[in-house]
Amino acid sequence: MIDLEDNRWSTMTGGYRTPLDPRPLLEKLRADRDTGEVWHMLWDELHHQGDVGDASFAAVPFLVEQYKELGVIDWNTYAIVAIIELARKEGKNPDVPQWFAGDYFQAIQNLAQIGAKEVLSAETEKEVRAILGVIAIQKGLRIHGKNLVIYSEAEMVDNESRI
Repeated sequence: MIDLEDNRWSTMTGGYRTPLDPRPLLEKLRADRDTGEVWHMLWDELHHQGDVGDASFAAVPFLVEQYKELGVIDWNTYAIVAIIELARKEGKNPDVPQWFAGDYFQAIQNLAQIGAKEVLSAETEKEVRAILGVIAIQKGLRIHGKNLVIYSEAEMVDNESRI
């Protein structure tokens, strides 16, 4: 995991393809201060209309580590990790820089392993879908993962009736 003191954070870009140093948001999330607002800002900055940047990828290991420390099911971590990973192979998005690719992919695997244990305890559809989405993506089922993360049960039924 990239140390939060590493100067490379200040040269990264986010979902808007503009400079983004997400460390202040990641620190706020770690401090558990106003997490609703922090998550809103993380979603907005790390992923924008299908676009991600190297700051998006660099944030993933931190988000997974923070999630492990909290020990409370939160769909945000699963869903944002899934969305960032799905965006990695789309459009003009960059790939994960080699100097932290190992940490990035290990974080996704770790989150999928946590999810495999937590899925039976998840209480909301949103939680279950996000967890199963990460597991599917980690196992190479990207389309299934995408459908789980993006579409609700009702939307899937509606889509099926159109076929």
